[in-house]
Amino acid sequence: GGEKFTQRRGRLPWPTQGQMVHRFGSARIAGQMNWSGAFISAPANNPVIAVHHGRVVFADYFGSHGLLVIVDHGEGYMSLYAHNQRLLKKAGDPVQAGENVATVGNSGGQTQYGLYFEIRQQGKPIDPAQWLARS
Repeated sequence: GGEKFTQRRGRLPWPTQGQMVHRFGSARIAGQMNWSGAFISAPANNPVIAVHHGRVVFADYFGSHGLLVIVDHGEGYMSLYAHNQRLLKKAGDPVQAGENVATVGNSGGQTQYGLYFEIRQQGKPIDPAQWLARS
């Protein structure tokens, strides 16, 4: 229930409390690769919340993303939460906006604690800063 994902543009809650240290489109590996999402530096075990209601479609270890949660919000939109310490949901679970889905970690070989956050539209990464509420 509630509003559709597209109606929440610019008003989604931040997925964790922290400082955005890498923005969508900024250089990740000089001249070779750019960030497809945002990296939010945050303390270990900080809560990671779903930014909108939906259903968990993936919750497991996934290579360099480490412990990853993916939530399908309908209308072709998904949110991804990576490098978690602990997963609190499993695939198939319904989630509400603001519900804890994981805790911040550094899984997947990260040197610092934080959350990698992505929003995808029809499978293509889009700038999450346009969707999150101004802090």
